[in-house]
Amino acid sequence: MNVGILGAGSIAKCMAAAINGLDDSVKAYAVASRDINKAQAFADEWGFEEAYGSYEDMLNDPKVDLVYVATPHSYHLEHSKLCIDHGKAVLCEKPFTVNAAQARELFDYAREKNVFITEAIWTRYMPSRSILNETIASGIIGTPRMIVADLSYPIEYKNRMTDPNLAGGSLLDIGIYPINFTSMVFGNDIRDISGSCTYTDTGVDCQDSITITYNDGRVAILSSSMQVATHRLGMIFGTGGYVHCTNVNNIEKIEVFNVDHELIKEVPIPNQINGYEYEVLACKKALEEGALECSEMPHSETLKMMEWMDKLRNDWGIKYPFE
Repeated sequence: MNVGILGAGSIAKCMAAAINGLDDSVKAYAVASRDINKAQAFADEWGFEEAYGSYEDMLNDPKVDLVYVATPHSYHLEHSKLCIDHGKAVLCEKPFTVNAAQARELFDYAREKNVFITEAIWTRYMPSRSILNETIASGIIGTPRMIVADLSYPIEYKNRMTDPNLAGGSLLDIGIYPINFTSMVFGNDIRDISGSCTYTDTGVDCQDSITITYNDGRVAILSSSMQVATHRLGMIFGTGGYVHCTNVNNIEKIEVFNVDHELIKEVPIPNQINGYEYEVLACKKALEEGALECSEMPHSETLKMMEWMDKLRNDWGIKYPFE
């Protein structure tokens, strides 16, 4: 499978590193940037065969099988539709789009054109997901009742984080991970999602506090920030103990404690290239099977996550200029 990367920024480099760590069944084939010099430098650094100075030129290459869209959030709809127009399977970086309406439009368009598309939110594809769920399902912590999860990084200085025209803000960039963590563990049968935030000078959310209440009484308490570095923990509390996940963005370690806070089990996590490889391999499998979506992150799940985040932004009065 020949992979083309649309965009040559920092996250594109992460994907390139993952592809280079896979076997020859997945090839680092092409990269496109609006600056041919940037594309060529990227190709030279990461061993890509082709470099293109326009997205259209890469998409016209019949050898490209899958396109990873690695451009800013506000361009995901436009660039993914461009890929679909050229019949290219799409792996679009999270957040899939800026809002649920865009996501529906894109999924409908892909379905109409019979083209594969999925959201590249890596935690959905990692082995740690099933390992965690199997640990909880074993009953080792009794009946799970509460989640507490946080993810925060001091990245307020990055323009993409604060620019409303690029769909900036903590929620879509960082808070999306604790929200997906909750969905993967507790599911989506919620009664309400609510929260509060602080704002940047540009009017996007800076620090978020989110509460998700489930119809059966379970609750998730989540936080994210672009101003500070925090513990990044994901905790699942049950009637007989709790699970401690180190780094909710890419689980490094799972520890199980009893109600007396004694460590009773450590669950190993497999070694990885950098974590991005799992979504690429999932796309390869889906394409080989003729599927139009990945079972790890079906379209319905992407839509649900976008709807939750739409609800929060609406409550916070955050609307991007292009919405």
